[in-house]
Amino acid sequence: MSSQELINDYERLLEVGEGYDVIIYAGENEDMKEIRAHSLILRARLQHFRVALSDQWTNIDGKIILEIPNISPRIFKIILRFIYCGRIDLMNIQGPEILELSMAADELNIQTLNLCIQEYLINHQFELLKQDPIEILEVVCQLNQHDTFKGLYDCFLETICEKSEIFLNSDNLIRLNAHLLELLLKRDDLLMNEIEIWDNLIKWCLAQHPSIQQDVNKWNKEEIEIMKSTLRRFIPLIRFNNISSEDFYYKLYPYKVILTEDLTENILAFHMMPNKELFNGIRPLRKPKYDTNIVTSRHFSIFASWIERKNSSYYFDKDIPYHFKLIYRASRDGNRSEVFYRKCNNKGTTIVVVKIKGSEQIFGGYNPVIWRSYGNYMMTSSFIFSFTNRKNIKTAKVGYESSINFYPDYGSMYGCYLTCNGEGNIWGVDDSFLRNYLNINIPLAGYVETDDYEVFQVTKKP
Repeated sequence: MSSQELINDYERLLEVGEGYDVIIYAGENEDMKEIRAHSLILRARLQHFRVALSDQWTNIDGKIILEIPNISPRIFKIILRFIYCGRIDLMNIQGPEILELSMAADELNIQTLNLCIQEYLINHQFELLKQDPIEILEVVCQLNQHDTFKGLYDCFLETICEKSEIFLNSDNLIRLNAHLLELLLKRDDLLMNEIEIWDNLIKWCLAQHPSIQQDVNKWNKEEIEIMKSTLRRFIPLIRFNNISSEDFYYKLYPYKVILTEDLTENILAFHMMPNKELFNGIRPLRKPKYDTNIVTSRHFSIFASWIERKNSSYYFDKDIPYHFKLIYRASRDGNRSEVFYRKCNNKGTTIVVVKIKGSEQIFGGYNPVIWRSYGNYMMTSSFIFSFTNRKNIKTAKVGYESSINFYPDYGSMYGCYLTCNGEGNIWGVDDSFLRNYLNINIPLAGYVETDDYEVFQVTKKP
């Protein structure tokens, strides 16, 4: 009998309930439902039930009675299916139910289920945020209170900062609660023009007070005080030194009635005197965490994990033990071998990321030794990788153990399997050398045209 047949048999046993000896009442009041199960399976699978199914519990007509009022029947059935056959379909579970499921799994100490939930949320974060960003962010915020999900919240915030249009410049913004809006505006990596952030902040504030007129020139004293009070916690989070003089005059200065006099005078002086600096209370300019046009912060978490040979789970961004500094971009610096070596020679450990022209596919390689422009062949603990879709981290493939070549007429070379021509934007992939990378399975061969490629210097954090 195959393992799949055994799993199917256990699922049928749960559905039919034949030979059950446990009755579980899940939920409470009118929502309470009776669910039947088998003590032998429950004891074998979970420590929680080894304790719960003791002789101390109510036993009626040979059946053990359990009451679990704080877990709804639907959620408990999902958990019970996972206990019996290890199956769960998170795609059919809504955001609030994912939170409820996670809390129930935490209560029953089912760590494997919580790991499944975490992996699902990370792998599908962009799709989930597009469906209902407010709901999913609130769910993740609450999950962050559990040790199992530490770091998940930061992971979602990083995605939102990289894709700020999910919230800002959309109707989702006005549904955002003040705490979450404040968290976003505090981020230095929120990728949006500062004047757009200001416009959206005013839009959010007016949505909280629909009785206040849209035209600031028509506000009375009471309305001005209401707006001042609402915006007080957010004003210090605006990077006024990153707003142009024109935008300041036309879009921000009309709202001087809600700014302090000192702040208004300070911004005016900043725009009128080129050498004037804003006072220390202004936060630093926003900038992306990583200087890249090809990948996101999540990819760097994966790269760091691969360097450490962590293939089954990936670092959260806050736990990455490496710095990644851009030292070469073909479209910026020139796509020629001599430029590549001038920029990358003797810079230590590097990673190359390449984007295929007209595609979402990316590939690249990690070089743990220094690049040299003279001919040489070196066995290393390098790796190459591919994402057939850079927007889906589940398409990632990595292959370890090969060589690095150094030839002045070429750019980076990983064995003879992955090479960059010395001129132009052509990369070559040779399937005949696949033995060097048993697991990579790059789904292309021959020569491919690329949009761009980037090289990052990799250094260990102190």
